[in-house]
Amino acid sequence: MAQLLWLVCAFAALLLAVGALLIALDANQKNDLVDFVLRGADFVDLGVFSRQDGIKQFRGQGAEVKNALFNWGLGAIAWLVVGRVLDRIVKP
Repeated sequence: MAQLLWLVCAFAALLLAVGALLIALDANQKNDLVDFVLRGADFVDLGVFSRQDGIKQFRGQGAEVKNALFNWGLGAIAWLVVGRVLDRIVKP
């Protein structure tokens, strides 16, 4: 069970990290794979680490990239920390 929880949290962190990278690289959002990753990242950011309304909002030139990298980066770190804590709690 502990490994499953860790795997779910690590997958959520991976979605956020890859999503931020795709935004930074200005990937074609009409591509099905890119769209899947970005929608998944929007789902696992839980609204707290959202690109549009997250912890920190940048303004001006390049704001979308900065928002994605900062907020989703923090979200990925948070998922990894939560996953590790849950792993330690559940593991005998």
